[in-house]
Amino acid sequence: MLRLTKKADYGLMALKYLAEQPGGSAHAPIAQSAKDIAQAYHIPPPLLAKILQTLARAGLLVSHAGTNGGYALARPANQISAFEVIRAIDGPLFITSCITIHGTCDLAGHCTIKEPLRKVNDSIKDLLSNIHISDLVEMSEGTRADEGAAVGSGLVTILA
Repeated sequence: MLRLTKKADYGLMALKYLAEQPGGSAHAPIAQSAKDIAQAYHIPPPLLAKILQTLARAGLLVSHAGTNGGYALARPANQISAFEVIRAIDGPLFITSCITIHGTCDLAGHCTIKEPLRKVNDSIKDLLSNIHISDLVEMSEGTRADEGAAVGSGLVTILA
């Protein structure tokens, strides 16, 4: 079963939170503290801090130091894809070990499923590249009556 890691799920949740805040999608976004994001979603603060730092290094977030510091989206929410977030946190997306950054596996000459699996991998990448943080906000607004469905579960539903 394909499943997002907890870190990727938390990263998507954090970006969604930032996009929902006043000025979250504007050109001069208001920084939000890691503590506030962690409290909003009951995420362990030390883990979220590491995730946010990773996303800032990847250029998806901007970090602001100081008493009113925190994190803000580096670009508008409609310009940050779920694929970018997942790749920044988990690295390249490969659904099988035959498709890697290191080339082909030992069975490459005899394998009959490499090409179909590459197509599946590419389809998942394309799907995730076309889901943006702004879409997660819109999905959430449509499911608010459902006792607050998690961001990750909404994304998994799209993938299903």
